[in-house]
Amino acid sequence: MTKFDASNLQLDLPVVLPNIPDEHDACVDRLVADLAEREGMSKVHVLAAAEGQPAKLCIHYDPGIISLARIMEVAESSGARLTEQFGHVLWEANGIQNASRARTVTDYLHQMPGVLEAVANVAGPVRIEFDKSVTSETTLRRGLEDLGVIFPSTQPAPTVDHVEEGEEKDHGGIFGSNTELIFALICGGFLAAGFASSFVVSIPIWIPLALYVAAYGFGGYYLLREAIESLLVGRFEIDFLMLVAAAGAAVLGEWAEGALLLFLFSIGHGLEHYAMGRARHAIAALAELTPPTAEVKRDGKMREVRVAELVVGDVVVVRPNSRIPSDGFVILGTSSVDQAPVTGESVPVDKWAVSDIAEAASMASELAAEFRVYAGTINGGGALEIQVSKLAKDSTLARLVQMVGEAETQKSPTQRFTDRFERIFVPVVLLSVGMLLFAWVVIDEPFSASFYRAMAVLVAASPCALAISTPSAVLAGVARAARGGVLVKGGGPLENLGTLGAIAFDKTGTLTEGKPQVTNVIPANGVTEQELLAVAVAVEALSDHPLAAALVRDGTERLGGDTTLAAADNLQSITGRGLVAEIAGEMVYVGKAALFAEIEGSPIPADVAEDSESLERQGRTTMVVRKADRYLGVIGLMDKPRASAAGVINSLRSLGITRMVMISGDNSRVADAVAKEVGLDQAMGDLMPEDKVTTIKQLRSEQPVAMVGDGVNDAPAMANATVGIAMGAAGSDVALETADVALMGDALERLPFVIGLSRRTSRTIKQNLWISLGMVAILVPATLLGLQLGAAVLFHEGSTVLVVINALRLLAYKDEA
Repeated sequence: MTKFDASNLQLDLPVVLPNIPDEHDACVDRLVADLAEREGMSKVHVLAAAEGQPAKLCIHYDPGIISLARIMEVAESSGARLTEQFGHVLWEANGIQNASRARTVTDYLHQMPGVLEAVANVAGPVRIEFDKSVTSETTLRRGLEDLGVIFPSTQPAPTVDHVEEGEEKDHGGIFGSNTELIFALICGGFLAAGFASSFVVSIPIWIPLALYVAAYGFGGYYLLREAIESLLVGRFEIDFLMLVAAAGAAVLGEWAEGALLLFLFSIGHGLEHYAMGRARHAIAALAELTPPTAEVKRDGKMREVRVAELVVGDVVVVRPNSRIPSDGFVILGTSSVDQAPVTGESVPVDKWAVSDIAEAASMASELAAEFRVYAGTINGGGALEIQVSKLAKDSTLARLVQMVGEAETQKSPTQRFTDRFERIFVPVVLLSVGMLLFAWVVIDEPFSASFYRAMAVLVAASPCALAISTPSAVLAGVARAARGGVLVKGGGPLENLGTLGAIAFDKTGTLTEGKPQVTNVIPANGVTEQELLAVAVAVEALSDHPLAAALVRDGTERLGGDTTLAAADNLQSITGRGLVAEIAGEMVYVGKAALFAEIEGSPIPADVAEDSESLERQGRTTMVVRKADRYLGVIGLMDKPRASAAGVINSLRSLGITRMVMISGDNSRVADAVAKEVGLDQAMGDLMPEDKVTTIKQLRSEQPVAMVGDGVNDAPAMANATVGIAMGAAGSDVALETADVALMGDALERLPFVIGLSRRTSRTIKQNLWISLGMVAILVPATLLGLQLGAAVLFHEGSTVLVVINALRLLAYKDEA
């Protein structure tokens, strides 16, 4: 059925696209083109059907850049339905104290049958993608537990795509999560006692030795355990090399130096674990925003139930100044809700009840912001009754936490570079150290001196700080963005944001409020305003386009309640141009002036054309109406620019974005008017969806470019940009799936924040690289010239802790928007 390896995924095409007749269908070409433009997918093509075998969609991808789960999201958003064969879990786990241990766990998982891709993260998340026909979640979980990985919760294994929840409890040692750090401190205590006792003449010589041996035991316990685990998966980690150095010191009789090495190395690991734990808590804090219980009206009585037990349709009572337990919509009461934990909005949003509960329930995902509420947000001074629209595991906050965890496991371009560097650098170090062991053959010195120098160089050249420098910064950056109401899907998009030179904006709902209004109704000669509106409203009532909704709303209001609308049917959309339908057997066209030059029938009369052009010059979007061969007139609508748009554009310029353009399907004059008002460099109107893709490709060929849109109509253009950014993702499941970066609130002001954060993250990564590589460059020659082993370890571990602390400064990044 389906084959796979670590970079080649083959899916049965009839299962992915069940409605296509064969692999030559145009939908296949569209899906392939969309997927092929995604970063991390090197090649997407179709394998023709063979005898007894259906055609297959073959995807070559880099699992370090894009995960299988992300491929599923992208394919599904492009109209595909992937097979049920692949499972995906994202588990929070303890016992992964450092980068070395994370690599060991990753390699262990890769060796398990059926595992397609796996990544263990130093901050806790473990992502595994596997073939369900070969293995199961239970088997994978048991394997991790055998390796000493501890899961925070005692609940059963989580379902696919569900992040394990629970209070963090690390039972990996007798002192809980701080056991490694405490063992390191005990090691230091024995080391100090042994050193002090060596100066006391009356104490037997074996006592200092026994104290040093005890220091070896406590300082080397975790290092030995991790070294054995890494050896079992065929990896020589730095833990093993440090143990060799400590053992070598013992062989030479330098017990004090060996104990000092183990103390400094273990204290460095312990502090690294503690510091990275702080970053993990920044993520975990998001999950803890939802209250554990909710007050529910059931069977006419108030009951307190666990949030996980809420079902769609439950009515939840939310007291003033308390957290909202679930996603839903208001059915009773008014209040202001602080949505900052989810959307990043600094000002509370007014909420009130829907007018029709049944209708609201049927279209919960499409309700306006004033009716919708999200789990984890904070109610203001008014009591509310909310009807639940999503299960706890499917809430916007739960998905945000899950996707942030997923993002932590995706490597950035710099991290991929450092991984490649390490693969070359470490063997070179080992070879060099091996050669230094024989320095006594060339230089007139004892073997012990050559061995000691080789061990010092081994410690100095070990790239511990390099290994943690990038992932720690990416983790902190993703966590800070999430706290600010922005979802960044991995280190790649986070770094790419910092390289942007250009940004392309959609118009409607992005730079404008997305609430168009009818501003002008100009009937043709011999036509009444009522006739023009009645025909236009009848046709547009069949469409779900925002402009159609505005025309129906305002047109119906202008007509009043006495006018009976004619029934329209057989609606067809002419992409990018307008609509055609039938009224009483006559064809009715409603659309742009350009539409009527492309269809059969009489051309637009001069007076109607002049009215349309005049409105367009004023920045209106126009709709010309024709019934059969008779033109009824033109209607003008206008969508006001967001009040914040001009300020956002100025902020982006100050951050170094040199080119900002608008790409819109609206007419060029309207696009120009809006662009001029908000301060853009250029506006491109009258663009079809494929034209937007072409424009983005052209911009991307010149410099890195982001596409900002709503994540639905703009998905193809976003896929072709360096970074796709979706607005208002908290209210749109599609936006969450299609974007590389999602602004959870419908707030353009978040854009300068996340780009500024990205640039700060990029600077932090570069600083960390200079610190880590600079320390190696200084220590290696210093040890060759006689720097003592203990001093080398002190500086080596100091640089590791320094890069982690430097990265954690990103958690305090100030949002100046």
